[in-house]
Order: sequence, then C-alpha cells, then structure tokens
Amino acid sequence: MAVITADMVAPRPAILKSPGFWSGVIRRLCRDPVALAALAVVVLLVLIAIFAPYIAPYDPSKGSVIRRLKPIGTPGFILGTDELGRDMLSRLIYGARLSLTMGVIPVPIAFVIGSAIGIIAGYAGGIVNTLIMRTIDVFYAFPSVLLAVALSGALGSGLTNALVSLTVVFIPQIARVAESVTTQVRKLDYVDAARASGAPARTIIRVHILGNVLSPIFVFATSLISVSMILASGLSFLGLGVRPPDAEWGLMLNTLRTAIYNNPFVAALPGLMIFVTSVCFNLFSDGLRTAMDVKS
Repeated sequence: MAVITADMVAPRPAILKSPGFWSGVIRRLCRDPVALAALAVVVLLVLIAIFAPYIAPYDPSKGSVIRRLKPIGTPGFILGTDELGRDMLSRLIYGARLSLTMGVIPVPIAFVIGSAIGIIAGYAGGIVNTLIMRTIDVFYAFPSVLLAVALSGALGSGLTNALVSLTVVFIPQIARVAESVTTQVRKLDYVDAARASGAPARTIIRVHILGNVLSPIFVFATSLISVSMILASGLSFLGLGVRPPDAEWGLMLNTLRTAIYNNPFVAALPGLMIFVTSVCFNLFSDGLRTAMDVKS
C-alpha cells in the first residue's frame, strides 16, 4: 500500500481576491494629502455644526449695545462682536449649521432626480430623449445665479424655499451629465447582448447601466457642493435665504457690510468661512475625481 507523504501532495494555488473598485478608490484617495486635508476640514466643520450648542461660548442671538463691533482679540470675545454686540465666534459656529445645510442638501436631492431623468433619457433615446433634453435645455438659457435668485424671489425667502430653488438649479446640470454617459454606455456590446437576450429595460438599467454611469455622475455632483455653498450664501446675502436673526454666513455678510469701514476684519470673517469651506469641498472633489479614475 502506497504511503502518501506531504511532499507528494501538490499545494493548492492561493485564491487571490482582486480589490474592489471602491477599495481602490479609497487607497488612491489616501495617497492624496491635499484631498485628505480638505476632507479633514469638512469633517471638522460638520462636527462643529453638530455640536454647536456645546462648543459656542455665548448665545448667538444675544447682543449688547455697549459691546458693538469689538475687534478681534477682545478679552472674552476672541473673534470680536458684530453690529448688535453678538459674539462672532458663537455666530460663526451656529452659522455652520445653516450654511452647510443649504450648501449640501440640494446636491444629493438633485443627484437622485437628475440622475433618474438623465438615465431614462439616455437609455430611451429617440423622441423621448429629445423631449426630455430639450426641456432641460430651457434651464440653460439662464445663468445659475439668476435662476436661483428668480426662483427664490418667486417662492419667497426662507430656508425651505432656498433649498427648493437650489435643487431645481442643479437638476438640469446633473441630468445633462447622466444623459451623456448613459448614451455612451447603452451602445456597448454587453448592453446590446442583454437587450438581444430579451432582458427588460428595467433590468438592463439596474444591472448593466447604473454601475457604469453612477461614478462619473457622483463625481460631478460632488463638485457642485462648492457652487451650492456660494449660491446659498448669495441668496441669504440678498435676503432670499434664511431670515434674521438666524446665524448664517451669507446673512452675516449682509448685516456686517455697513461695518466694513469700522471693523473690516470682523466683517470679513463670514466671507472667509464661505471661502475656506467652498475651497475644501472643491479640493476634495478634485481628489475624488482623480481617485476614481481607473488609469490613476
């Protein structure tokens, strides 16, 4: 009887799992220090907004006439006070809540609606594509700023109306990108094979289209957050966003504009916060776009 030794047994080849797409994206993103630094700033701002009641040293709505427009570095008021004697640090902390809400929330809503419209138009083609995309093109006759101002003016001031206006502004842009990439994907061989096999359109879109078009649409949508931040602040600056005495960076710029000659550094603080936040979102979007490029 033959004896089987360990040397006679051939080792089984190891089964190597190929890294998934998102694991590769995270790995490449972790090698981008600029994108990571921008993400860290964004996360810090989100945490500040969430824990504002525990971080802010004063009530953001409580003012005092005797301490109006205190300069930066005043004892007890590190960033000074505004035109009503309210602590600027507290108002900037609370302002992050409304500013981030107005800047971020419209983008994912527009992402869902715009992606659905664009994917349907791109896959259907023909007269359906023409009707949908020509309707979308109507919105391109107006610059984003003017369209947002017109919609907010028609709906009235307020947080909800501002969110609706910004969402409507971004839906056509996302739909255009979604339609473009879907039109390219639906002409590929594996989509034609699925269609020839008798698969319904809903299955083809869910299985073969979505996985290949959502990545570029998502990257484009993230780049709109910085634009949304600026537009939201602009609406509040014009009085079409949140109402006083709520703390919001764009509204704070409006109320402090008369103090630009008396205390320019305090008056510039809300604008600095808008600038830093928008740049960080933009830098992270650029890093994400590079990380999601399979050739990188």
